[in-house]
Amino acid sequence: MDDALKAIRETGLRLLARREHSRLELFNKLTARGFEPRSIDTVLEQWLEQGWLSDRRFAESYARYRIAKGYGPNRIAYELRQAGIENFDLDAFVHESAVSWLAIAHQVYEKKYSQTPILTRQEWARRRRFLLQRGFVGTLINALSDQLNLKFA
Repeated sequence: MDDALKAIRETGLRLLARREHSRLELFNKLTARGFEPRSIDTVLEQWLEQGWLSDRRFAESYARYRIAKGYGPNRIAYELRQAGIENFDLDAFVHESAVSWLAIAHQVYEKKYSQTPILTRQEWARRRRFLLQRGFVGTLINALSDQLNLKFA
């Protein structure tokens, strides 16, 4: 039993050394490597108590990374739920970072598209779909359209 726990610790620490992981992510990766789920739980609980593993730290790191990649609140929240993070206040995190979702959407839009004040409705629909796929909500996209002062031909 001790050899199994030692192997779980070694494998888990190698994974944690590369990047932060959520508890669920680490559990799934260790289970996929054939370790006993009960033993994995024992090790992960110890790491949670010691502060080596933190879902909050993972969520902050992951959100920061995805925001930098240009993704919006819906997409990031969905991905965090997939990683087992349910109770993370993404809006508060963005607010603490002194950034707004509108500023992030504006930055993503500017990077992808040139500043064209007059667009066809079809072109705006295409650009809007891009922002929706990135995880930005409709009201935010409308606010961005107002901020950019877009006119339609």
